[in-house]
Amino acid sequence: MQLDDLAKQLNLVIYDTELAKEGDNFIYRIYILKNSSNKSVSLDDCEKFSRLISPILDLNPPTDEKYFLEVSSPGLERKLTKPEHFKLSIGEIVKVKTKEKEEIISKLLSADDENIALEDGTILNYADIKSTKTYIYW
Repeated sequence: MQLDDLAKQLNLVIYDTELAKEGDNFIYRIYILKNSSNKSVSLDDCEKFSRLISPILDLNPPTDEKYFLEVSSPGLERKLTKPEHFKLSIGEIVKVKTKEKEEIISKLLSADDENIALEDGTILNYADIKSTKTYIYW
């Protein structure tokens, strides 16, 4: 069974994964979101998912090296780097930096595999985007 299928059992979505080396240690990070319009993840969600996937990762580890598992939320202002990230963030305010050095803060209205559309009327191809993250007015 895949990790995505296990996440669905807990009403979660795997947002992203990374295998990072910090000092002498490898850390396998799994970022999760709620599979609903209320995307806030609790510590309890992270713990339940970690317990559910640990036996599977024992059999199929992400690396041949010894590693630590971290399951967490990607945060309120999370990076959007894949079309799937944009699709999961529809309806949220985003801060987009274009390759032409323009910065746009607007609501993300739609996203497909090639473009995003913002509430201010901007349509951008992913190739024209330098970076994007969800944005919270503080």
